[in-house]
Amino acid sequence: MKFELHTAEQDERIIYITGNFNRWNPRDQRFRLTRKDINQYFIEIEDHVLPGLVEYKFTKGGWENVELDHQGNITPNRKVLKSAGTVSDTVEKWRLNWGPFKAEYFPIAEIISDKFYIPQLDRYRKVWALLPYDYYTSDKSYPVLYLQDAQNLFNEGSDYGNWEIDKKLSVLTEYGRGDVIIIAIEHGSDDRIKEYIFDNDHVANGSEGKKYIRFITDTLKPFVDRNYRTKKDRENTGIGGSSLGALISIYSGFLYPEVYSKLLIFSPSLWVEPNNNFPMMNFKVPFRTKIYLYGGAQEGSKMVKRIHAFEESMKRWEEKHLFDCEIRISINPEGTHSEFYWSQEFPRAIEWLYYNNIENPVEVKPTQDSIKN
Repeated sequence: MKFELHTAEQDERIIYITGNFNRWNPRDQRFRLTRKDINQYFIEIEDHVLPGLVEYKFTKGGWENVELDHQGNITPNRKVLKSAGTVSDTVEKWRLNWGPFKAEYFPIAEIISDKFYIPQLDRYRKVWALLPYDYYTSDKSYPVLYLQDAQNLFNEGSDYGNWEIDKKLSVLTEYGRGDVIIIAIEHGSDDRIKEYIFDNDHVANGSEGKKYIRFITDTLKPFVDRNYRTKKDRENTGIGGSSLGALISIYSGFLYPEVYSKLLIFSPSLWVEPNNNFPMMNFKVPFRTKIYLYGGAQEGSKMVKRIHAFEESMKRWEEKHLFDCEIRISINPEGTHSEFYWSQEFPRAIEWLYYNNIENPVEVKPTQDSIKN
């Protein structure tokens, strides 16, 4: 079957076709189009690869760069019978790094407290809640994700930029994947390293990670569950962060698997635990835990190696029936240790952690599933 494509916008990026024939992988090298002219592309796919009814879309290599209509809106999945032989399509516009973002879907950002008391550490911290845009006009209850380093998650003016999770949540909402409450805890500035190191005085003298984890689990979560419409069970509770914030989130999930079932782990500082000697609670029947583990190949020579070593440790623990996990590895060949790349990865992680039971895109709202391993 032959697919011909005309693009209204001139753009040098490679174009891919994705659909129900390749599990909606948006950057499948087997399905990149050939350029015929300035705005003309084509691809021929062998019939035995395709189902009778083909559903598909065109991308520039990811759901953050998927096709849009002339008004910048998400387009329905294209559909054609394999028996058609040849089909000609036009793409009016392309999404660029998840944009444009629609203000009507932005989450509601609330300050839970400028000075939330941390009894375990006898200090105070600013804590935010990002609520779904329709939180106050609905009666729904929502899953929750606790994230570290709130200063770098959505506020403008951060020294290192930010993840833009407010914008990314608006995109997820547009796709029908945005019903999540984010609780964002600001880091402790000069105390950040001590709070995010679990128990390693060689790295941080007087490390306070144990107490910090207890604060989130024993103090903050009960407060959030009392004051917001949350789904309180472990199946709907996750924790995550980047760098040292990712590291302390790993400890949180392993020490309190009865509380957290989802770990969002971006560029973790695994150099602190090179042998992956993480303490774990011992249960006769291990809790099932989902781990989304992202790293950039440009973060240093050992980042990707440590991520795969961590994965191998998980597998060995599973073989010994000490752990039960579903792990997703995502490596960006171009990724550096920065908010820009964590921002790009955030929607993929949210969808896989909280909406992975939806295997294929819904009819008019494709999944932001990351590249299949």
